[in-house]
Amino acid sequence: MMAQAGVGDVMPDVAMELATGGTVRASDYAGRKWVVFFYPKDDTPGCTTENLDFTALSDAFEAAGVALLGVSKDTIAKHQKFAAKHGLSVPLASDAAEGGLSDALGIWTEKVNYGRTYMGMVRTTYLVGADGRIAQVWNKVKVKGHAQAVLDAAKAL
Repeated sequence: MMAQAGVGDVMPDVAMELATGGTVRASDYAGRKWVVFFYPKDDTPGCTTENLDFTALSDAFEAAGVALLGVSKDTIAKHQKFAAKHGLSVPLASDAAEGGLSDALGIWTEKVNYGRTYMGMVRTTYLVGADGRIAQVWNKVKVKGHAQAVLDAAKAL
């Protein structure tokens, strides 16, 4: 089990496939503030709400000079269907590859639900400064009000 990346750490430069085509990695945001939010699964209630909340605030993030990226282990096809169904404007990336960004950050981890042990994504959000270092981490995110709290922190950075 890897230790979770924290404030002051450089965001690992791991490539992920974008639902819109191509790839994205931390170095693509060099010199710019950005937020990457990791969520467990497309089209589940909490994850849908989280993505809709970030989409609703995407213009405010843009105005603050902050890029957004949503990430789960779902396939590109699932991301495309999810984005189309809910009118999501935030770019979605698939971190399905073994040793991907969520692995590098230590947030793809063993979970237990109803006595069943499995690997799963810890709902985590990272605010990354223009220097490529993690400025703030939200662990085990509670969705309600989260996107606004991230926007407020991003504006203050």
